[in-house]
Amino acid sequence: MSVEVALTCAAIVVARVLDVSLGTIRTVYIVRGRPFVASLLGFVEVLIWIVVASSVIRNLEQPIYMVSYAMGFGLGTYVGMALDARLGDAKQVVRIFSRRGAELASDLRKAGHVVTEFEGRGMEGPISSLFLEVSRRHVRSVLELAEHVDPRCFTVVDDIRESSGTRSRAATLSRRRRFGLRK
Repeated sequence: MSVEVALTCAAIVVARVLDVSLGTIRTVYIVRGRPFVASLLGFVEVLIWIVVASSVIRNLEQPIYMVSYAMGFGLGTYVGMALDARLGDAKQVVRIFSRRGAELASDLRKAGHVVTEFEGRGMEGPISSLFLEVSRRHVRSVLELAEHVDPRCFTVVDDIRESSGTRSRAATLSRRRRFGLRK
């Protein structure tokens, strides 16, 4: 393999990692309802993709370029997800169902979390339902604490697109007007 082919392979991999990572982050912004940022990321993503795809198609006599293209896609998916996990400031709701709800809620509050408790009745008797809104980077520690206090607890984690606690009403109204949305 010549130096030129090796450098081209490296460029293809790097470009694919970049465009696929941007695509992953763009999808996150779509889910979060951020159309302007998602649109800008999509523009750059497709621009990179067109340049890379066309260079691979023009050089089909080099099958290693196709392998590099596929490798960049796989690595880009991994890198995009890792970036989102590290940089993402997304909020998540954690729901914990436990027979030791009062103790667990107390420990979670001592750890600095805001917890809302509901009492209910399950098939085996009384059960507590705990709700928390936490940043994604704190979810793991909340789950570990819950499992430490009650190894039999049941947990559910969901992304929050928007909540009244994450954005002021004025900012929400301003954004709606900017994008021509009415409620």
